Amino acid sequence: MQYPIMQGGMMWVGTAEMAAAVSNAGGLGTLTALTQPTPDALSAEIERCRALTSRPFAVNLTILPSVTPPPYAEYRRAIIESGVKIVETAGYKPQEHVDDFKANDVKVIHKCTAVRHALSAERMGVDAISIDGFECAGHPGEDDIPGLVLIPAAADRVKAPMLASGGFADGRGLIAALALGADGINMGTRFCATQEAPIHDQVKQLLVENDERATNLIFRKFHNTGRVAKSPVSDEVVEISARDDAVFEDIKHLVSGADGRVALETGDLHAGLIWAGQVQGLIHDIPTCQELIDQIIDQANGLIAQFNAFAKRA
Repeated sequence: MQYPIMQGGMMWVGTAEMAAAVSNAGGLGTLTALTQPTPDALSAEIERCRALTSRPFAVNLTILPSVTPPPYAEYRRAIIESGVKIVETAGYKPQEHVDDFKANDVKVIHKCTAVRHALSAERMGVDAISIDGFECAGHPGEDDIPGLVLIPAAADRVKAPMLASGGFADGRGLIAALALGADGINMGTRFCATQEAPIHDQVKQLLVENDERATNLIFRKFHNTGRVAKSPVSDEVVEISARDDAVFEDIKHLVSGADGRVALETGDLHAGLIWAGQVQGLIHDIPTCQELIDQIIDQANGLIAQFNAFAKRA
C-alpha cells in the first residue's frame, strides 16, 4: 500500500472493479466475499481483480448468525486457495476462520465496535483491528461510542495495528485518526460516491445531497442496530418499529438484502435499504478513486505543514 487508506467490505459494492480502482490509487481495495453467489464465483472474482491490478487487495468475510448460513468454510477455502494474503473479518465468532487464515499465512484485520471486542480479537491472534465508531454505516454495535472517544480508548489498550473506521472522508479525518492513535483509516460510504463504485448514479447523488443528519438507526429494538441512509424505506422501517407491539416479522419484507441490491443497481430508493453513514455530510462530489485518494493525501499533507509551522512558532 502507498497510503494508509483501506476500502471497507461492502455488500454488493466490493467488486473487482471497485477493489482494483482503490488499490491502483494507492489504497487497499477490498472484495466482499458474500457479494459473490458461490465460493467458485468468489475465486473467479479474485482472478478478475488480479487482472485489473498488480497491487495488493483484501477480501472481506463477514460472519453473521443465521438459520441457513452460507458455506463460510468454503468461502474461506476459496480465499486461501486463491492466494489472497489479506482478509477483513467481521461479525459473529470468527475464531475458526482466524485460525485457518493464520495457519495459511493470511493477514487478518478484524472489524470491531468496542474496545472489549478489539481486545478479544487481539487475543484470537488477528494481525490488525478496524475499530468502528458509532458514526459508521452498517452495524455500530449497541454502545453508541463515537470515534473521537472510541479510537483513542482502543489505542490506549490495543497493541495490534489499528485502522479507524466510521465517519472518514477526507484528509482532515486521516490526520485526526493518526492523532487519535490509529495507523490508518477504513472508508466505506465515501468510496460509494466514486465513479468506479458499481451503484446507480441516483444513489451516488443521494449520498452527495444528504447531510450528516440523513441517516436512520434501524433494528434498535431487536438489539442489532444498523445505520442506513434516510430514505422512504428506512423511514417506514423506523415508523413500524416504533410501535409497542412491533416484531421483526413486521419489517422483514422491507429489509431484504436482495431488495437493497435492487436499490443500488436501479437507483429506485423505494426498492430497499441504502446503507450509509453520517459521513454523508462530508461528501460533496463523485470523483474517481484516484482523485479521491489524491485529494485526501494533498489535504493531509497541507495540514501536516500547517501543524509544523505552528510547532516552529512555539
